Formats: sequence, C-alpha cells, structure tokens
Amino acid sequence: MPDRTAHTPAPLAPSTPSAPPAPPVPLTALLAREDLGLRLVTGPEDVDIQWVHTSEMADPYPYLLGGELLLTAGVLLEDPEMYAARVVEAGGAAIGFGVAPVYDTVPDALVAACERHRLPLIEVPPQTPFTAIARAVWRLMAQARLREVRRVSEAQQGLAVAAARPDPVPAVLHQLASRLGGWAVLLAPDGSALQMAGRAPSREAREALGRLARVVSPEADDEEEGAGDPGSRAGAGQPEAGGPSPAAGGSAGDGRPPGDGRFGPDVLSPADARTEPGAPAAGTARRPPSSATDSVGDTHLAAYALGGAEGLVLGVAAEGRESGGHTIAGVAVVLLSLLTAPHQGTGATGRAAALVRLLLGAAPAEVAPALGHGPWTVVHGTRPGQPDRIAASALGAALGSALVDADGETVRILLSGDRRIEPQPGWTLGVSAPAGPADLAAADTAAARALRRAEATRVPLARQRDAGLGELIAPDEAATHARTLLAPVADSPALTETLRVWLSLHGSWDRTAVALGVHRNTVRQRIARCAMLLGVDLDDADVRMELWFALRYV
Repeated sequence: MPDRTAHTPAPLAPSTPSAPPAPPVPLTALLAREDLGLRLVTGPEDVDIQWVHTSEMADPYPYLLGGELLLTAGVLLEDPEMYAARVVEAGGAAIGFGVAPVYDTVPDALVAACERHRLPLIEVPPQTPFTAIARAVWRLMAQARLREVRRVSEAQQGLAVAAARPDPVPAVLHQLASRLGGWAVLLAPDGSALQMAGRAPSREAREALGRLARVVSPEADDEEEGAGDPGSRAGAGQPEAGGPSPAAGGSAGDGRPPGDGRFGPDVLSPADARTEPGAPAAGTARRPPSSATDSVGDTHLAAYALGGAEGLVLGVAAEGRESGGHTIAGVAVVLLSLLTAPHQGTGATGRAAALVRLLLGAAPAEVAPALGHGPWTVVHGTRPGQPDRIAASALGAALGSALVDADGETVRILLSGDRRIEPQPGWTLGVSAPAGPADLAAADTAAARALRRAEATRVPLARQRDAGLGELIAPDEAATHARTLLAPVADSPALTETLRVWLSLHGSWDRTAVALGVHRNTVRQRIARCAMLLGVDLDDADVRMELWFALRYV
C-alpha cells in the first residue's frame, strides 16, 4: 500500500469549537439501536457523542473538533497505537470501525491501543452503512433537543406562574428546585441564606456553593462566620456530610450559554476568574463573572449573580446534569432579579425627595402628595420566623406598595388610595382605617392593635374597628378624663397594654397571653394589679366599658 502519510496536512492548533445546537447523544443510546448492530469491543461506554465524522486519513487529528464518533474502515491504518493516541489527543469520543471491505475483523493492535488509551472502540457490521449511523445520531439529537425544549418551556411557564403568586420569591425558588430536582437558595451579601427550597445537599457541597457565591459576588463578607456554608445559619437541620471540602472542577461563567447546553457554563475556574488573559492587573477593579459552576461528587453546583440586587446570589445544587438546566436557571435569575431589585424611577425619586423634605422639617401634609394619592392605609404584618427584607418587599408588592418597613418582627406598609386589603398567604395582617397625613401616627397605632387582635383570634386579617359612640365625646375632654382615670397605671406600659388587650378580647386570659406573648398567669397577675391600683371591679361591665374608652385616648 503506498505511503500517503507524507501528504497528511500538518496538525492544526487545537481550538475550542462551539458545541452543536443540540444535546450530545450517550453512546449507550446508540449501542441500544438493534437496527445498527453495533458492538462495543473495548473502552468505557459512559461517553457522549457530539458529532459523527468519517475519515480514512492515516492521521485524523487535523480534521477533528472533539467529541466525535470517528468512523473508519482502516484504509490507511498503518500504526494503530499512533492512530488511537491522535484521536484521544484531538478529543474524539469513540472510534467506529467498519469490518468491511478492508478488514474482516477489528485489528487486535487497534483493540489493544484503544484499551490502553481508554478510548471506546465500536465494531460496525458490514450491513450497516456509515451514513445510517450518522442519521441515527442526528435523530437521537433531535429527540433530545425536543425533550429539552419541552422541559424548558414547561419550566418557564411554571416559573412565570410562581412569580405571579403573592409570595413570589419563595415560590420561584420552590419551582426551580422542583424543576431541577435539587436545591435552590437565595444568598445575601454576607453569605447567609435568605430563602431556600428543595432538599439541601451535603455540607461539603454547601461550602463549595458558598465559595462560588463569593466568586460572582465579591461584596460578600469573606470573614463572616459560616459564610462558606449558605445553609449553616438559615438551613439548620439540613443533612450534612463530613470530610474535607475541596471542590474539583470549578468554573466561572461570563453569562454566555454553556457549551454543552447542560447545567452550567464551564468557562473559567474560580482561581482563574481574576487572572484570565486580558484581565486588569492586580489591584485594579474588575467586573466579576455573572455565574460560576462547580461539582462535588455527583452534585453539580451553580451560582448566579442577580442583576439589580447588589450582592444577592442564586445558588443551585442538583444531582446529575440534565439538558436545559442552565437555561431554566437563567429564567429564574431574570425573575428573581426583577422581584428583588429596588424599583427606582420617577416614583422612587419623588419618595426620596419627600423623605428629605420631611427630615428637614416639612409637615407631613406637605410631603404626602409626593408619596401618592391619599387617603392612607397602614398595614402591619407578621409571619412565622422574623421576616427578611425579601419577604417584606414581596408582601409590599402583593399589596401594591413600595413603602415598606421591615424592622424587627413586624413589617409595616403604607398604602395610598382607597383600596381593599385581602389576606395574604402565610401572613397575619392588621389594617388601619383610611387616614389623612396628619392622622398617620394614629393609623399606625390602630394597625398595630388590629394585628394583635388578629394574632389573638388566629385570623389572617383584622381591620380597625369604627369608633362608634366614642366620637360623640370631645377628644380633648375625653383625653383629660382618660389621663385622670388611668393615672395609677400610666407609669407602667406593661400594665396599660395588658389591660387594653385583655379588654379588647373580652377578658380571655388565653387569647391575651397569645397576643402579648406571655404566660396566662402573667396576664392574671397584671390584671389583678390593675384592679388594685385603679380601685375598680373589673367584673363590672360598666367599669370595663369606661376603661376601654379611656384607653383609646392614651
């Protein structure tokens, strides 16, 4: 046979080509096609095929992009060892060897070479044309692409529905975790978990996810205790796994689509994120990558910076890598960015200006028009656990207001206009009556009282009650009488508030204890003390009524 190797083009410089616009095909799926009659001679079968290429060159390296099933009949197979080594060097996925017309069987030397290089070697029977194999691969790719499109489309619809729920951020995280079959967590700048959904991975994986979050969000406090484990504070009780925590295979993405269309982009390692070619020199500002990926065992991790919400990061952990996962996560990133971003615009600018004027001494009635059209309604809300700013903002969005104060255990919201407030899932609300700018302080107190009544009666929402006959009394005269009547207990806020709540709940010891968060015996002791200091019989309905009216004016 003539020596044609001299005419083989010189090896080209390897490059990283774009992957095909379809998921790769597992070799096992191709071997399972009975109509092709393919047989795995040696090598692993857990590889993926991205292309099919036929070549009879003695050195196929210059013509391979990587990921190919290389089909050959061995026309120029002179050095099996070199041939297998060059395929591996080029990134070829497997060799398909046709046993006709040049060879009757797969050469033993090629089998040995592929075995040494752990390169899958497939026997192609004489009745199977190479074009049939290529057509089968393209059909499998098309089927996989169709499954991926359906999966992404269904996930997009589910995420959109979740984003429209009254509590959208937890709903989106839950939907994302369900679609990816893993864990989704929203991380604050200090690395703590604000919201999470799904089954948490091992402690090692959570620590690796915390490191990824710091790659995409350098504002995170690296010195914060537990920052490396996003579930260490908010995720107590989650499953843990001991052992060291090196995270192999880490990579950071720049927001471009992943090469293989799978869970996450593999572009840079975290260590390279600040030293890639063309990056600014050390000590200069650099834009961090928008996403980063890593793997811990079979758990695949990804972290995404949320646009418009400084320092917030979406972390995802999933077992296995299924096509379309990165696209689904990208949809969630867009939705969460919109849901968590502060809504800045002309309205926000006007509110800021109103706040400045108020701090500089302007009267509330003067600045109120810049906040919105009155009248004003104050809403107080609580939920199990202390509400974070994300949950508070979501409640404000559900009620239609950006004026939200999430300080402590109670969220306060100021609503403009005359509107009907409806119960919100997971929240207990107290709602004031509509009020003008001068009466906002009284409306805030009324909302707080309504909230205590809602908590005591275990209803999702309570509204301020109408004043009724009390409005027939002149307020200044009523206030003077109230101060005189309640003077013996005026120096004790605990006694005054206990008496107020106890009277509002018709003398119920248990419900008063629930509303105040104290033991029922404490309530009994305080009420007995009030009766003694006031010198009245609290079993008398007239006395109770007079005290109740008096408490409204102090």
